[in-house]
Amino acid sequence: MAFEKVALLGTGLMGFPMARNLARAGVAVTVWNRTQAKADPLADEGAAVAASTNAAVTGADIIITMMSDGPTVLSVIDEVLPSLTSGALWIDMSSTKPAEARAARDALSGAGIGFLDAPVSGGTKGAEAASLAIMAGGDAADFERATPVLKRMGRPVHVGPTGAGQLSKLCNQAIVAVTIGAVAEAMLLAEEGGADPAALRAALKGGFADSTILQQHGERMTTGNFVPGGLSKFQLKDLDNVLHEAAAAGVTLPMVRDVRDRFAHFVDRMDGADKDHSGLYLELKARQGDGT
Repeated sequence: MAFEKVALLGTGLMGFPMARNLARAGVAVTVWNRTQAKADPLADEGAAVAASTNAAVTGADIIITMMSDGPTVLSVIDEVLPSLTSGALWIDMSSTKPAEARAARDALSGAGIGFLDAPVSGGTKGAEAASLAIMAGGDAADFERATPVLKRMGRPVHVGPTGAGQLSKLCNQAIVAVTIGAVAEAMLLAEEGGADPAALRAALKGGFADSTILQQHGERMTTGNFVPGGLSKFQLKDLDNVLHEAAAAGVTLPMVRDVRDRFAHFVDRMDGADKDHSGLYLELKARQGDGT
């Protein structure tokens, strides 16, 4: 099938495999990254590598951003707005605040540009396998237009109006963080109590306690592999956003607050910012007097 022309801005841990999957699916994709060397290998996959954001978006039908936070996305929108083609569609797949998604929509709508907030879950493995969970907020017609491209990166679901994608991602991140905390405690208890953590994970597979976090991050915890798939500093940022939205809604989330404070300690006091978020296990071990 014929695809619209895509520009993807941000080829980091997630953006790089997402862009690669688009190129391999036959999408005409132009990529840009602040550090161009991180984008250059995508030329071998058939992607065009742009030297600037404006060059990347010029002539693009669909623009995808995969940035570190909302202010960065809004800054890039402001930077490239004069280069956008009226009728284009901007899909922000970064993790931001719902209010930032609405601000992005408002900034683009005056120029005749559509907008979806479509954050993802699944980490680098999901990005590599094109199996990401994609939560899209915005107009149904824009979602229908974006679906052929989004399906080359994962499983898109329309979850509501602008901002609903980011709210859904925050709900996802609350579940992820609390589950990481629970799995860390279970793995530590198994180790210290004399059970084989790998055998425990196998025994629990398919039961009510099973999860991707148990199988993937439980293994990371007990083998000491904290090479980042999902960075702890971004998990902390997301949890701060969860609590911001909860406060606005008048909702108290005690488990999220507790695990947020633990991530803050891991990031700020234990040099864990650039470790995988499963590294919360290290924070738990430090509580036992096993070192920092």
